[in-house]
Amino acid sequence: MGARSAAPRIAFALGLVLFAQALLALSLVSAQQLLVPRNMPFGVTGPPSPVVAEVASKVGLDLTSYKDQSALLAAADRGELYGGYVSGGTTDTAIVVPAKSFFAQTELEPAFVAAAHKLGRPVTVQTVKPLASTDPVGAVGSLLLLPLLIGGYLTAMLVYKAAHGTAAAPWRAAILAGYALVGALLTDLIAGLGIGAYSSSHFWPLLPCFWLVTSAVALAAAALQALVGKMGTLLVAVLFIVIGGPPAGGLGTYLLPVYWRNIGVIFPPQSAITLINHVLYFGGSDISTPLIVLFLYALAGTAVIAWYGRIRPARAAARAAGTAAPADPAASPPDSRRALIGILAALGICAVMQCLFATTYMSASHAPKATNLPFGTVGTSPVLAAAEKNISLKVTSYPTEAAAKTAMDEARVFGALVTSGASNTLIVVPSMSDLAPLDLAVRFEDAARATGQTLTVQQYAPTPLAAKDPFGLVQALMLVPLLIGGYMSSTLLMAATGRAAGRWRAAQLAGFAVVSGLVIDLIVCYWLQGFPSSKFWIVWPICSLIVAVVAFVAAILQKLLGPVGTLLTIIVMILFGNPSSGGASGVPYLPAFWRDIGPYLPPRNGYILLHHTIYFDGHGTGQALTTLLIYLGITATVLIVLDLRRPEAAVPADATEAAAMAVPIGATP
Repeated sequence: MGARSAAPRIAFALGLVLFAQALLALSLVSAQQLLVPRNMPFGVTGPPSPVVAEVASKVGLDLTSYKDQSALLAAADRGELYGGYVSGGTTDTAIVVPAKSFFAQTELEPAFVAAAHKLGRPVTVQTVKPLASTDPVGAVGSLLLLPLLIGGYLTAMLVYKAAHGTAAAPWRAAILAGYALVGALLTDLIAGLGIGAYSSSHFWPLLPCFWLVTSAVALAAAALQALVGKMGTLLVAVLFIVIGGPPAGGLGTYLLPVYWRNIGVIFPPQSAITLINHVLYFGGSDISTPLIVLFLYALAGTAVIAWYGRIRPARAAARAAGTAAPADPAASPPDSRRALIGILAALGICAVMQCLFATTYMSASHAPKATNLPFGTVGTSPVLAAAEKNISLKVTSYPTEAAAKTAMDEARVFGALVTSGASNTLIVVPSMSDLAPLDLAVRFEDAARATGQTLTVQQYAPTPLAAKDPFGLVQALMLVPLLIGGYMSSTLLMAATGRAAGRWRAAQLAGFAVVSGLVIDLIVCYWLQGFPSSKFWIVWPICSLIVAVVAFVAAILQKLLGPVGTLLTIIVMILFGNPSSGGASGVPYLPAFWRDIGPYLPPRNGYILLHHTIYFDGHGTGQALTTLLIYLGITATVLIVLDLRRPEAAVPADATEAAAMAVPIGATP
């Protein structure tokens, strides 16, 4: 293939990657960067309360009145409310429902307690449907969605490919539904009985839910393939995962922007999250809507597959034969054995990938618990010793508060306890972690009560979090399209040129990385205002560096292993690298295995470099930058050497198929 004839294909392939990256960054960040109550269902009972009016004037609540406290609690038990407020009598009661949304609880509880104290009303907090100890932040539902969604999608795509582009062959619906049951069982065994993310009593109730979710995605994907061919595969990836995944609502549907919440209603992920959450925590109540949505997808997919796979071929055969007795459309073709082997191999790959997704993300993130959390102390207080009974801290003493804050400025500690006489001040750093400030505040407030000490909690941030990123989630979200863009660029170049390498492959990937980093930087910084605009210019080369490193690693593995190299890159970067990055919660909240492997993989180093550059003026980025530069130097050198060798045999591939596989595997909702 000449350079001139390949140029349009290369331009199209890299343009497709850039579009996918931009769309994914826009969807992920805009859906989840600003999680605040929006028209959130909230119950009230008793006489009109100034406390409720005070909070409702600042927080987006959809108030529903109940005749008494029992009726309100019954609604909360069914999962219809995110909280409630009971007024009247000598003491008011604020009701929170952590199982509905952990993040909503962290917004509502302090808001109502503060408003009640401000207005002089005594208030107690009552918890309805607490989260399980194995799911302390309510992440299990989202983590279960990953293997189910990816498993269903990959099954439809790989079986389609194994059947040589035939999406609606006889028995296709049965094959997909059969695998969906196997995939559901594997996910249930791994997440429930294996990892222990939920109790064994939920094994059987969740199994049909998992089967339905995977079947709905797989059958709908196959139906779109039957309607529009191989473009249907890419269409499903965009609709179900890139657009449908971010508004799934795993952190709370009514924390999403209203337009994203409404978009999510029409796609399977949001219904899947609601179904799983209500079976886990609300006894299966209020699941009619998600069941209807998922069954409609499954039934519509089955109907389309049946039409294209059996009914229409039978009618065509009958017309051709001029008889009303058509030949059996299910008759096996001569090469049926080869096709069967291909389909079984495809299902085997799907099972492996689904098991990996069920294992890696769940084991890394279902129960975040701090281990050796870096923490500072000034002076001595019994509060610290009492707090350490419930949270693992790595304590460093500082002579003054100023010295402790310098450590915070340099991203060396997540907080500090400053003691002066009988006064104790807990300083937390919200820009270090979305979870640590709340975790520290709860542990130290409990410790202060237990020791009879007074405690004041203060927030301190060297660079304040962006107004549209109040929880510090944006860097973790923007890392995903950067990683995907890296291996997608190499994969689609291989598909466009038919070869895993070429004389200008390294230069092409480097050039793409520069443009890709700029596009993501523009979208997140200026369009979505996800971080301070003063950091725009320094973030651009960091984004480009992350893309280039992943792209070069993928290109080398593809050169050595062919298309299998793409799968290996995904496993290393997405299935092991991304869960071990630490993300918004921070590395101390990872289990030991994930803490230990993270420093050797690009995702954690990329996240630290991004995050610390934006919010800590580059402090603590030396190791991360060095690691990424070593990756870049070594992989660039190896790739150039490999590219200068005699070109290898052509690799049969299609850019559309490559994009369809590469996009969703990293697009974790």
